Amino acid sequence: MYFLLSKILLFLILPLYWIIILVLIGIFVKNKRAKKRCFIAAAVVFYLFSIPFLMNAFQHVWDIRQQVNHKKYSCAIVLGGFSGDGGEDGGHFTEASDRFIQGVKLMDTRQVSHILISGGNGMLTPGSFREAAYVKTQLKKFNIPDSLILIESNSKNTVENAKFTKAILDRTHLPPPYLLVTSGFHMRRSLMLFRHAGLQVDPYPCHFLTFSTHLVIGSFFPDVNVLAKWEFYIKEVIGYAVNYFK
Repeated sequence: MYFLLSKILLFLILPLYWIIILVLIGIFVKNKRAKKRCFIAAAVVFYLFSIPFLMNAFQHVWDIRQQVNHKKYSCAIVLGGFSGDGGEDGGHFTEASDRFIQGVKLMDTRQVSHILISGGNGMLTPGSFREAAYVKTQLKKFNIPDSLILIESNSKNTVENAKFTKAILDRTHLPPPYLLVTSGFHMRRSLMLFRHAGLQVDPYPCHFLTFSTHLVIGSFFPDVNVLAKWEFYIKEVIGYAVNYFK
């Protein structure tokens, strides 16, 4: 029920839907003053959440960019969310595939001896696709032995990622600490959940949704791509707050 409710409520917290709702209210409301206020509010929300300046400032505060040292780890925990159903070999990679790339890199450079992929199917109506199982087939194309690949293919969200990963690592007896590999915007909440589950993890952030860090005139011009990126951050902030108080 919590999983279903979180998916439904996500639509109510995104700026795009705030704008749509304000515009619709402005269209159908009879009072001229209220109509004007709705349109102005919609314009303000659109502007604030579509300028790179505000996004850059928030990313600077929220993203975890800490890079680990070069010590060796027994396992890299790579969180799913970078591949999906469809494609000639049963799946495809998405724009978050840097998580996969960094996992392969850690194995190739032997900074980690094992890799654990945590991800099932987070869709409301999941089919047979399981992300971790698909990713394992891709890892084997890089000649990574089966014995060094661990998969957790039942989780639907980050809470379950942490819970189910903990159970697997307890069984394998791989010594902590572990490297946690996920997107920069997702790292703060992931660290909290994995450490709360009892796992000793060091952050290995990647896949940064970074716009230009230079303050230029264009930083204050609306960009629809910026508006779309807020979905990631608003979801993370609310998820962090809910998980923290739970």
